[in-house]
Order: sequence, then C-alpha cells, then structure tokens
Amino acid sequence: MPRPRPARTAPAASPVTFRAGCGREWAAASAEADLAYTEQAYPDCPLCPHRVEPEGGPPFCTLRPVGTAHPFAALAGLEWPE
Repeated sequence: MPRPRPARTAPAASPVTFRAGCGREWAAASAEADLAYTEQAYPDCPLCPHRVEPEGGPPFCTLRPVGTAHPFAALAGLEWPE
C-alpha cells in the first residue's frame, strides 16, 4: 500500500520593498509584480497625481517593487515612422 505524501506548500514570499508614486515605501512579503494601496491614509492622497479612481471601485495607488522600471518605460525607446 503506498504511503500518503505530505501536502506541498508554496514557499513563503520574502519581503519586498514597494514604492508608491509619491515616494513612500512599504515592505511586504509578496511575489506580486505590483500591489494596490487602497488605504489612502495620508493627507496628500486625495490630490496625488498617482491616485487611480476606477468606476465602481475604491481609489488606489499602485505600488511597484523598488528598482523595477515603470510599466511603460519600454515605450520611451519607440521610434515612430514619419
């Protein structure tokens, strides 16, 4: 009779430092490419140019890992034909 195998668990994500558009940083254990900051707890949050206000959802700010390029950085090198 085969022995039961123990269930595999995913390895815990190591802490990553995420940065908001305003420059604030948070350390969180996450394997995600970016996070959504929905708390909006700082006085400048309501007027922040990085704030996203989707229809039907709460406002949020995108947090990206420190040292990663902006998602649209690759577009900066595009050369358009005239």
